[in-house]
Amino acid sequence: MTSSPRNKEEDVSQVFKETVEEINNTFQFLAETGWKGFDCSEESLKKIEKWGGEDIKLSETLEEIRVDLGDCQRCRLSKQRRHIVFGSGNPHARLVFVGEGPGYDEDQKGEPFVGAAGQLLTKIIEAIKFTRKHVYICNIIKCRPPGNRNPMSDEIRTCFPFLKRQILAIKPEFICALGTFAAQTLLETKIPISKLRGQFHNYMGIKVIPTYHPAYLLRNTDKKRDCWEDMKKLMAALGG
Repeated sequence: MTSSPRNKEEDVSQVFKETVEEINNTFQFLAETGWKGFDCSEESLKKIEKWGGEDIKLSETLEEIRVDLGDCQRCRLSKQRRHIVFGSGNPHARLVFVGEGPGYDEDQKGEPFVGAAGQLLTKIIEAIKFTRKHVYICNIIKCRPPGNRNPMSDEIRTCFPFLKRQILAIKPEFICALGTFAAQTLLETKIPISKLRGQFHNYMGIKVIPTYHPAYLLRNTDKKRDCWEDMKKLMAALGG
């Protein structure tokens, strides 16, 4: 499948300002929790010196973001995880699926959606005439919460800037937000997923369609019909 032409540089200045504000908020939070700072490489310092200049780099690759993430120790989830689950798929995908966070199987393999919920997601992707190689799959947080508990607000706040950078690097046309935490985080709302699903929303100029998380569908099979209705709307918007 091929990507349709898009204006990739719209509202870049506003996006940059929002990103800098998020970074500032993150640093403020870390300072309040006793964080003392970090060593910055010469290469990173050179990049920072260019901020605000004409030659500022307004885009980066997923590989660069992964290197920046490193062996992340930015929140408590790093203490018990086995692997960071960064994301996988097409780095230039038209469609990105965003879930909540890694589970046991994902933590073991370091890949998103590889357990039972992942198998269902694969079927959903194939039902809308894509494959996992055509799309990109990632999560709001990149480390498994102990016991698969819900992610805490500070964990989401710490990890979300990396997801935002991933989305900016991919530049998708559509995002499918899987479940409550993905939808509410992206859309900055507390509205329940049952009210958000079934319609398109906006995130940085990208069309977002929330739907139920595959893990939820495995426990509530009667909701699969609703999910399929959401996917039909997405498929129509994709031109499929």
